[in-house]
Amino acid sequence: MLKRDQTEALIQVSRPSRYLGGELGSIRKDDSGIEVRMALAFPDVYEVGMSHIGFPILYNILNSLDWVAAERVYTPWADMEQWLCDHQQPLCSLESTLPLSDFDIIGFTLQYELSYTNLLTMLNLGGISPRREQRNEDAPLIVVGGPCAFNPEPLADFFDVALIGDGEEAVVELVELVRQGQQKNWSREQLLQQLAGREGFYVPQFFNVSYQKNGCIEEITALQEGYDKVRRRFLNDLETAPFPTQPIIPFMQTVHNRVAMEITRGCTRGCRFCQAGYIYRPVRERSPEKIRQLIAEILQNSGYEEVSLLSLSTGDYTCIEPLLQQLMAEYADEKIAVSLPSLRVGSLTPELMEEVKKVRKTGFTLAPEAGSERLRELINKGISVEDLLQTTRDAYQLGWRLIKLYFMMGLPTETDDDLQQLIELAAAVKKSGKGTGGNDVNVAVSTFVPKPHTPFQWEAQIGIDETLRKQRLLRDGLRMKKLRFKYHGAESSFLEGVFSRGDRRLSVVLERAVELGCRFDGWRECFDFSLWQQAFLDCNIDPSWYLRQREETEILPWEHIDCGVPKSFFLSERQKAVAGAVTVDCRDGSCHGCDVCDFKELRMRQIDSDQTDLFAKTANDEKEDKIEVPEQLTRVRLKLSKQGRARMVGHLEYLKMFQRAVRRAKLPIRFSQGFHPMPKISYLEALPMGVSSEAELLDLELLFPVPVDKIITDLNVQLPDGFKIVAGEVIPWKSPSPSAAVASSCYRVTLPEPHPEDLTEQIDTFLAADEILVSRVKKEVVKLIDIRPAILKLFQIDHELEIELVKGSPLQVAAKLLDLDVETVRRLGVRKTGITLKG
Repeated sequence: MLKRDQTEALIQVSRPSRYLGGELGSIRKDDSGIEVRMALAFPDVYEVGMSHIGFPILYNILNSLDWVAAERVYTPWADMEQWLCDHQQPLCSLESTLPLSDFDIIGFTLQYELSYTNLLTMLNLGGISPRREQRNEDAPLIVVGGPCAFNPEPLADFFDVALIGDGEEAVVELVELVRQGQQKNWSREQLLQQLAGREGFYVPQFFNVSYQKNGCIEEITALQEGYDKVRRRFLNDLETAPFPTQPIIPFMQTVHNRVAMEITRGCTRGCRFCQAGYIYRPVRERSPEKIRQLIAEILQNSGYEEVSLLSLSTGDYTCIEPLLQQLMAEYADEKIAVSLPSLRVGSLTPELMEEVKKVRKTGFTLAPEAGSERLRELINKGISVEDLLQTTRDAYQLGWRLIKLYFMMGLPTETDDDLQQLIELAAAVKKSGKGTGGNDVNVAVSTFVPKPHTPFQWEAQIGIDETLRKQRLLRDGLRMKKLRFKYHGAESSFLEGVFSRGDRRLSVVLERAVELGCRFDGWRECFDFSLWQQAFLDCNIDPSWYLRQREETEILPWEHIDCGVPKSFFLSERQKAVAGAVTVDCRDGSCHGCDVCDFKELRMRQIDSDQTDLFAKTANDEKEDKIEVPEQLTRVRLKLSKQGRARMVGHLEYLKMFQRAVRRAKLPIRFSQGFHPMPKISYLEALPMGVSSEAELLDLELLFPVPVDKIITDLNVQLPDGFKIVAGEVIPWKSPSPSAAVASSCYRVTLPEPHPEDLTEQIDTFLAADEILVSRVKKEVVKLIDIRPAILKLFQIDHELEIELVKGSPLQVAAKLLDLDVETVRRLGVRKTGITLKG
């Protein structure tokens, strides 16, 4: 994200590893043969964007084409944005540090409505006019996709084209058409016409929207013949779809830092509030053999400690029990956990839970969604109280101590009695764990937002005052039951509702909000609702108008976006909701006519029972064939250098990075005992951020001997640029740890120009002092620390200062001597040159 000569910024911002690039698995292509460059842009910080499963899929598909270079860019945090603005530097990609304005295509994924201001901010920082009509023919093509693209109208004045639906095949068509346009010298208009002719591509400038005096849409007029609706793009078969097996391994801890394996796409449970359940239909499953193969490759190439089996409802996967049994048998000895993040009451059996708990209790989350039976029938969430309590009882008995329950409030027809039943249900869950050794319950309640392309898209959303009243009711009731309560902010839910069902008139509000300083609106510490109120006021728009109930005859802003499910089906489901009628899952019954499938190419694709039985038998056979290797404990000490941008990797990030390198190198590392097994690796004390090193020590505890030269070679292959093992040896098993073994450490600090002429005298005075006090802040408490006893040597060599310390930071010593602040010393350049061992 920074030019190679802009590393000064990394010293000055928080969490610099967000901007480093160069991660293992990232792809940087040279200029030769590249015809199309595409920036994959995520409108949030690195650690959020790196956790999104769709990004690596598209990244690898695009980079598999010799003539395409796909690179990543994320929204910089406020301190980095300020640095870019102060130094008049553009926002750049991570791989080649190319400015955004130099790309042919910028593709934004829209996962959340409150990230829209970040999208405009990224365009501004990239030197690109946000408004489409203000961009010239040479500007990058701005593309959006993701779930929010199913109603992209609030952003319609900013992007050129939206990709609606599955992107694996469509993104290849996109870059092919851009390439063809370059070869044939098409105008931007001609390129957009070509894209409009392909399924799944929505070009907003080819539609005109007019409004009635009451504010409702009068008409959505197609300006291109035959282009009156944009049908969603479908991926017919997940089994043959490309899936990346060489993931990018981040330095920092991301939101979901694990193997994310999509086992199923689509859900036909038919929960009437759930947009994903409709826009990702039909159900398409991967075979267990394919899943197992992909996971094995990803683990080998990543070193991750956890595998997450992803789908909208993982427990509904046809082959889930034998798949889980096989994965647990294969990876339990390596202490690799398997998590099922999307569980549904009734689909999680005690046998399934027994498998999950073998390595690590990875968390137990259930989503009843509504507290009363009446509301669960209304939303078509077929969960009985008895089934829920049986599931939680089983979980507690199997050793889980905390259960998280997710609910919504503000559902259509909801009353205070429904909320009271929510409180009672959560209390019953807590009671179900009585006598099991632990029965904590966290209750998280979000405000219902009626989403486009659902049966509830016409419903009203409760306003801020009513949201706050309901939250108080729940907070007081749950507190009396000794239950923890978490909730979404009333103002942020309000704003999400506005933009979720908004139209093109909101574009001016977004622009104004960005001008006022709105960024990261999905982050509680950054969200400032008063700025949004000012933006709506300045634009003379009443946001609450967008939360009203819509008439069934009304033209909706997303009317011209075809998700595959017709409006008539949504109307029918809305009527059934009022009647409390159930729509059964079509996996278990007859087709209920949502019109998504053509029953030829586009159809439900499930694993058949014969395939499930065969996989289960194979898994059992392989489990019996497993051979135990006798232990012969060995301890190896390694010396590592940390140079270049690696010096900006924080200590905790360095520990995790090295642990994963050890896994990838397949070293027989020992693990600790307990619920969260950790590899037995010992390190030196943390090196200050920004300090390079030629002499870091670490010890590995191995189950059996491996030649040291092989350990060094295998690890160096797995380490990112800037990290290198330079030496190693086998040491006695009971040797002191690296920290305990070091007597002193030597550092070199580059002196400022011009450096003090009397520096030698200053050093003599410094060393002659009985004590040297510096202030240190810990947990907001300022303490004075005497650093003099830790200083063994201090002298000048040419343009550098050499410091030998028993312990502590060279930054504080140099700062005190030179009368500079620590951050200034850090920017001068500090390196650790060696260590002296005790004895």
